[in-house]
Amino acid sequence: MEKLVACVHKKPDALCRLICFSWAGGGTSQLAQWGKLFSDSIEVFCIRLPGRETRLEEPFAKDMTSLINEVTSVLLKELKEKPFAFFGHSLGTYISFAIALHLKEKYGLEPVHLFVSGAHAPNSAECFAIRTMPISDGKDEILAYIKAIGRTPELLLHEDIVKQMALTLREDVRLFQTFSFEKAEMNIPFSCDVTCFCGSDDKVYDIQGWQKLTSGDISFYELPGGHFYLLETSNERFLIKHITRCIENAGL
Repeated sequence: MEKLVACVHKKPDALCRLICFSWAGGGTSQLAQWGKLFSDSIEVFCIRLPGRETRLEEPFAKDMTSLINEVTSVLLKELKEKPFAFFGHSLGTYISFAIALHLKEKYGLEPVHLFVSGAHAPNSAECFAIRTMPISDGKDEILAYIKAIGRTPELLLHEDIVKQMALTLREDVRLFQTFSFEKAEMNIPFSCDVTCFCGSDDKVYDIQGWQKLTSGDISFYELPGGHFYLLETSNERFLIKHITRCIENAGL
């Protein structure tokens, strides 16, 4: 499990696990650190995709189905063991949704809460449009993306690092393009509450579709910043506090 999961602060007596899924091109370094910020009642697992960090030598996931199967096979025991919630940002939202859907369909397991960030509802026209867009290989676009996620200018001087990040980003976009969801697959897939987050300076996301995907409550929070608003310390504090309150209110 150590290959797939980054858990920097183990909490064997936690009441719930928060499973985190990062953005396209991302690793586990940021979200895994949340494990130090939550109380002892919540243990944080951050999913490490192949092709990065300690899995750098592994081939990238070829499609969403193979990734779902890997995560499910490794974590199924833990997911059956105690309640869990999902947090996903950008690409991570779609990965977490796809895995949650698989868990519900095949095993009858459901998160106590879905926290989604910087993404459209998976059943929206906007999500479909992004999924079918051509993949850009332009260096300028890649550099702009790297700067947007807070990488230092010094890092950008290392051509090998830039090249690897560009490759990871492109492969993650290809992974996203293998994701599909048709509303007809299930009536109302989930019963858990869903909280949607985004940055005030980011694009406008279509989140209304989530209301058709769960019988639970839907809430929406706009925090100051752009697409990577969650890397700001003040926003991180808000997220930790809000996620904790939602999980504690889930009646575990």
